[in-house]
Amino acid sequence: MGIGFFGAIIVGGLAGWIASMIMKADTGVFANVGLGILGAVLLNGLLRLLSIYPAEAWIPQLVVGIVGASLLIWIWRRMRG
Repeated sequence: MGIGFFGAIIVGGLAGWIASMIMKADTGVFANVGLGILGAVLLNGLLRLLSIYPAEAWIPQLVVGIVGASLLIWIWRRMRG
């Protein structure tokens, strides 16, 4: 079933905000939501390629979103130099 559309936005925003705090990135609300959602989608895809299926519940998806958003921030910083 998953967490749904609105749940994904809430979890994505929270995950992006936490990741920006961890990575000390100065991002706004919309960037936090985008980073969290995109990070979760990308990391879920990568994990599925490795045959790892995180539960489609709030807490596991929050963790995946935080890690994914943190990776996106890290990659962005490396690309910018």
